[in-house]
Amino acid sequence: MNLKQLRYICEIQKCRLNISLAAQALHTNQPGISKQLRLLEDELGFEIFTRQRNRISAVTPAGKQVIAIAQRIVADAGNIRAISQGLKSVTGGTLVVAASHTQATYFLPDIVRRFASRHPGVRITMRHAETSSAMEMLQSGTVDLVVTGDEPPRMGDHVVLPCAEYQKVVIVPRGHALAAGRRPTLRKLATYPHVGYEPAVTAGRHVIEAFEKEALTPEFVVFAISADVIKRCVEEGLGIAVVSQLVFDENRDVKLNAIPAGHLFPKSTTKLVVPRHLYLRQFTYEFIEMCGRHWTRSAVQRAIATSAARH
Repeated sequence: MNLKQLRYICEIQKCRLNISLAAQALHTNQPGISKQLRLLEDELGFEIFTRQRNRISAVTPAGKQVIAIAQRIVADAGNIRAISQGLKSVTGGTLVVAASHTQATYFLPDIVRRFASRHPGVRITMRHAETSSAMEMLQSGTVDLVVTGDEPPRMGDHVVLPCAEYQKVVIVPRGHALAAGRRPTLRKLATYPHVGYEPAVTAGRHVIEAFEKEALTPEFVVFAISADVIKRCVEEGLGIAVVSQLVFDENRDVKLNAIPAGHLFPKSTTKLVVPRHLYLRQFTYEFIEMCGRHWTRSAVQRAIATSAARH
């Protein structure tokens, strides 16, 4: 048994049991992976994967246990390499962040600017992805952090760090009747057509649930996943919208008014998601603290330790 074999079975699992894809990801060839897999199974005395017509079709019960342990071993080996790289180069490296469109557009730019100024030798890559896809990237080790406003799915070993909270606002075109009236009620808002986030998105679901609790069913004329699209539709008079205060800037959104609605809808929370078992470099801790000042290195380490103890 060796680290290469353990890395191979982890990659096969990650590639949904496709050895060809695993070989491409590992920059090797399919026969080599198949040979090493057979050697490992012969040494263990049982199959890690079941096969049909010479193709891997499933993971055996014992194989699931082996892969779970192998993933931790491979991760720890990566941590050792990361520690070595961190000691050799404290001023350089790469930081890969997966973020939803809203977070990448409104939350991260100023943080990235300040981080880049402090760490000019660190190359930052931002990948836009829906939360489920971003979490798959985190689990596979292709990104270092995930930034999202959604509730991350329960998958893999990770820790969620809430960083910032934002009240909801109702955005309306300039001159709209709601902008000059009293503090709005749900019943009043329900009389207007709405532009909203898709119900599958946390922000969209929370708005719909707030109306449903009062037995109200406003008309949604447009659903979207982008705050920019929603604001544009409101500017064009298609309806009003409930969004996070994060996405409204009175200096840029000059065609819109924002009406406070924190009394009607739950807050939006920007969250960082970090892997529980991977080594975090010093500049990664600094990036996290820039996202939420209460997340100092020691606070992050306590959160990781507490999460690990629960599992």
